[in-house]
Amino acid sequence: MEAAGDTAPKALILFGPPGSGKGTQAKMLKESLRVPHISTGDMLRSRINSGDELGRQVSGLMQSGRLVPDEAVNQLVRDKISEPDCARGFILDGYPRTIPQAAVLERELAAHGFGQLVVHLKVDYTIIIARIAGRRQCSVCGALYSLTSNPPADPERCDLDGGMLVVRDDDREEVIRERLEAYDRQTRPLLEYFAASGHPFHEVDGSQESPRAILDRISGLLAVG
Repeated sequence: MEAAGDTAPKALILFGPPGSGKGTQAKMLKESLRVPHISTGDMLRSRINSGDELGRQVSGLMQSGRLVPDEAVNQLVRDKISEPDCARGFILDGYPRTIPQAAVLERELAAHGFGQLVVHLKVDYTIIIARIAGRRQCSVCGALYSLTSNPPADPERCDLDGGMLVVRDDDREEVIRERLEAYDRQTRPLLEYFAASGHPFHEVDGSQESPRAILDRISGLLAVG
């Protein structure tokens, strides 16, 4: 994944509040660019499912809407970007969330020879709450649906395997509001950090356009770096 005239592999950082569409865009970009999609949320949920000590600690934090400590998330990302499949570049979704995380990431990217491009998806919080409240996940395969924009054929069953669709603990409205408050306190300052970093930084309105239109805009930004 390289910008025009740039031979360095890129780390594309999708940045924005929970429910801004980062995950949707990352999955679409993964298919079009053929590079890994690194979702810290998915990695943390995998640890929860493993039932180990870290997973139990993370479960309690995520269910209450609190952020996982930097050192735990940093190590997960550090291990992942060192893997061979990331050599051509990768997409980061949900990380960094704090300035200390961003500083660690910047050092790791430089050490591995990666450039970086940050895309900030801007979405009004009332839209985010409605989006997440309508999200459902298959209890068997983990597939995600939106009751408004990507509904299953049966509102209670997964299209892929018929598994029961459930509301994730961290998708409950009271948790959503707590996550947005945490975002404002700890993550929003990253806007100034990224803007002053000297690396390419772009803002994209994710409120009204279709996911495909947003994908086209991000792809255009990648083409020019």
